[in-house]
Amino acid sequence: MFYLVLTILLNVVISVIFKLFPKYQINTLQAIVVNYVVCVITGSLFLGQVPYTAEIIHRSWVPFSLLMGIGFISVFNLIAYCTKIDGITTTTIANKLSLVIPVLFSFFLYHEHAGAAKIIGILIAFPAVYFTSRVHNDEDKPQNLFWPSLLFIGGGLLDTLMNYVQSHHLNTNQDQALYTIFCFSTAGLIGITLLTILVLLKKVTLSPRNFIAGFCIGIPNYFSIYFFIKALHSNFLQSSATIPVLNIGILVMSAITAIVLFREKANSMRILGLLMSILAIYLIAVGDK
Repeated sequence: MFYLVLTILLNVVISVIFKLFPKYQINTLQAIVVNYVVCVITGSLFLGQVPYTAEIIHRSWVPFSLLMGIGFISVFNLIAYCTKIDGITTTTIANKLSLVIPVLFSFFLYHEHAGAAKIIGILIAFPAVYFTSRVHNDEDKPQNLFWPSLLFIGGGLLDTLMNYVQSHHLNTNQDQALYTIFCFSTAGLIGITLLTILVLLKKVTLSPRNFIAGFCIGIPNYFSIYFFIKALHSNFLQSSATIPVLNIGILVMSAITAIVLFREKANSMRILGLLMSILAIYLIAVGDK
């Protein structure tokens, strides 16, 4: 439970920082690329060693870390694009409801327990995510379903891959820390390449404030992924419960934080969504035991 709570809190911190980006005119791409670099440095300091050695390159999880790194930056850019085209509500709903993909994989591939309470909790999660994501006078409507659907599939497969790798390849604390570093290394290399091309083409101008923003995200971002792996590996809950509880928990805490810190409207629909989300978490957790 400790790792699960830490993962939720760290994701809320990241969400709060992202909400401040428009106020300080932060370029999201620059900040996220710097964030990946900071993640690698943070992970290396936390591990207490240089991660890139000849021996480590041959470990079984390395190919998966490359795939995960590509997934990280791809899904992030997809979130940014969907938010721009389809609005934040549609994007949030598509991203959070992707929890159904790893849950189904857990049921059918790992034969995890699927009791009545857990199933009901997961079903309640769908309207709960929708109601919690809606804000007052929010009229976001998708232009089409292609990009939200792609985000739904991409986000779900990313969580599924993470679950698979931690189950089969990350049995030690060192491997869990190294895997996280290598994922961010791949994402960082792709991001640096893309940003360099844009700078050379004079499409973007580098700014110190974007580097500061990236630094602020990087430290909590590294540990959010590291503790996510630890939460899956802890067996406190089965993965079919851990992933939906995590996603719904992040959504609930982020919504409460937005209402308290940013004075977002807490209309009746949103309150209903929060109550349904809490009920969903309770049923999923109880049904998992």
